[in-house]
Formats: sequence, C-alpha cells, structure tokens
Amino acid sequence: MSKLTRRQEKYEKLKKFFHVLGIISIILSIGLVIYLVKGLDILNNPDALAQMIKEHLFWGSILFFIIQIVQVIIPIIPGGVTTVVGFIAFGPIVGFILNYIGIIIGSIILFTITRTYGRKFILLFTKEKQLNYYEEKLSSPTYEYFFILNMLSPVSPADVLVMVTGLTKMSYRKFITIILITKPFSIVAYSYFWIYGGHLFKDFF
Repeated sequence: MSKLTRRQEKYEKLKKFFHVLGIISIILSIGLVIYLVKGLDILNNPDALAQMIKEHLFWGSILFFIIQIVQVIIPIIPGGVTTVVGFIAFGPIVGFILNYIGIIIGSIILFTITRTYGRKFILLFTKEKQLNYYEEKLSSPTYEYFFILNMLSPVSPADVLVMVTGLTKMSYRKFITIILITKPFSIVAYSYFWIYGGHLFKDFF
C-alpha cells in the first residue's frame, strides 16, 4: 500500500470521526436544551442556571470561554446553543463579552487553519456539494459583501463561511475588521431571539 493510499485512508477515517462526533454533539446539545427547559425551568426562572454556577463562576467562565473557541475551530458543536447558554448563565454583559471574544479568537484560528490546509480541512466538516456552492460565490466580485451580510446574520452558516473565506486572498486585517464589527450583531440577535422567543412561544401555547 502506497503512502498516498494510506494517507487517504487516514483522511477518510478522520472525516468519519468528525461526522460521528458531530452527531454526538447535536444529541448532547438537544439534551442540554431539554435539561435547561425541563430540569431548570429557565423559561419561568431565567436566573436558575446563573444561580447554579454562581459558586463556580470563575472556573465556569473560563471553561465556557474555551468551549466557545473550540466550537468555532471544530464546527460540529451547535454554537448557537452555547451562545444562548452564555447569556443565560453569565448575564447580558459578561455573557456577551465571553461569547464575543471566544468567537472572535476561534474565527481567527479557523481562518488561519483553512488558509494553511485548504479544501481538505473544510471537507472534514462539510460535503463537497456545499463547498462547491460556496466556492462559486468566491469568483463573484460581490463575495466580500456576501460574507459581511452572512456574518451579520444570526442564522447563517458562519463557521463554514469563515473557512471558505480562508481560501480567498482576503487579508488578515480585513477579515478581523469584518468579524470584529459584525459579530456583536449576530451574537445579540441570536441570543435574544431564543431567550425572548422562548417566552413568546410559551405564552402563545
């Protein structure tokens, strides 16, 4: 067996590993949401989670900060869930700071890794068809605006687009400037939609 074949086999195994890990992370995230809603009853008692971690606030904030960085670098953990948890657990100010800085650092690292390893790294987490779709956007002169609008949106595939943008010639300075300006909007919009949307959903039914 040639080195190239062995390398390809290892790569395919790595893809399967991340695929399985992604499924597990989704299941765990669903379990976390159920626990927050049913176990802690955060819809009626929004401070329940904050009260639970109050005694371990320092280490809890550090752990959460690391999780936010990791969930961007390895884009298989549903980042929206952790973002909302950050606001609920640490409050709007500290929660935003931890979310914002963690996501910014994670995005820069993800951008750097993709710039180093290219398409093969992206294909560990996404399908060829999806990558081809976004690569077609790269050839458009309006891709930069497309990227900015998606970074502003709370529901866009932000991590995938960060990786795809790593394939472009966009400078680090421009990339960092864009995410520094746009991320506050998407973080706040997503978090408050789910926090207050949960109350509206509860009241509606």
